[in-house]
Amino acid sequence: MRVDWVSLVNFRCYPELDWHPDSDVNLLIGPNGAGKTNLLEAVAYLATLKSFRSVADNALITDGEQAAVIRAGLVGKERERLIEIEVPRQGARRTQVDKTKLRRTTDLLGVLRVIAFLPEDLDLIKRGPAYRRDLLDDIAVQLWPAAHHDQMEFDRALRQRNAFLKQGHRDEATLSVWDSRFAQAGGKVLARRARVIENLQPMLDEAYAEVAHDTTRAIFTYSASWPGDLDRASSADFGARLGGALEQSRPIDYERRMTTVGPHRDEPGFSIDGHEARTHGSQGEQRTMALAVKLAAHRAVAATVGEPPVLLLDDVFSELDPERSKALAAALPDDTQTMITSARPEDIPISGSVWKVGVGVTR
Repeated sequence: MRVDWVSLVNFRCYPELDWHPDSDVNLLIGPNGAGKTNLLEAVAYLATLKSFRSVADNALITDGEQAAVIRAGLVGKERERLIEIEVPRQGARRTQVDKTKLRRTTDLLGVLRVIAFLPEDLDLIKRGPAYRRDLLDDIAVQLWPAAHHDQMEFDRALRQRNAFLKQGHRDEATLSVWDSRFAQAGGKVLARRARVIENLQPMLDEAYAEVAHDTTRAIFTYSASWPGDLDRASSADFGARLGGALEQSRPIDYERRMTTVGPHRDEPGFSIDGHEARTHGSQGEQRTMALAVKLAAHRAVAATVGEPPVLLLDDVFSELDPERSKALAAALPDDTQTMITSARPEDIPISGSVWKVGVGVTR
């Protein structure tokens, strides 16, 4: 699916906006603070129902207003779709697809797919494992929307087990119930992560080589908090491993009053020629790795669903040296609707439809 048009009302800095992006490359040019990133954020929200800035929905509403509205028309190979979302300052969000109200978030996931690269995505490489766990889980949802339900079930099971442990009671029978739910849900999350890494690994290696212009090996790594590796196993197998690990960890879990093993404690990572990218990679290598991960995700999603996701690049080229900028431009997919923001058009080594962003969006 690609975005045919977007309409915003009271979204961030836009009291009202109608935009009809082109189907290929769109260059959004304007000074800092003009609203370029806000527009990409709105497009991403249509796909995920959450801000890629990791802020609450209230932050999306124009100051002084009571609700924001995002509407968009989508065009795919075989059909057109209409998404309408109202984000109120109070009360529940309202979402419609093709004029039908959604009962669950998962009903929207997969209608539009988006891969976004932001300046802060360097945190995926430089900061703690939580960023990389979220990355794997977010890509899993892009590939298989049902993964969202699995993740919600796991989060619920983790909260319930931790709530029981915090009470300080040693009740083996009750803890066994929570262990069973945790292991079953966690096994599904681990199986999804394993499939994500398996699907992306060859594409990550290829994309890194393209952007870096060398034959350096770029590899996903995964350090588990439970005995074993993230191999090609079923969710039931992973669940059984987690169940055994939870039983072994009970004494320390009782002592610490928290769950110390499981997907929430695992440490995904990246290596560059056998060295950990987070601790041994240069700034340029880390940035290249972050770009390669997003390019690999885009290629994997396109290959899996048969249609490329929309690609959002927020102020990416200004952070790259000229050689890496040209290499990234050459690595971008040809058959993808792409939206690129920049305050300096001369930084972008790729042609496309130019939109001036200031008071609205104009050619």
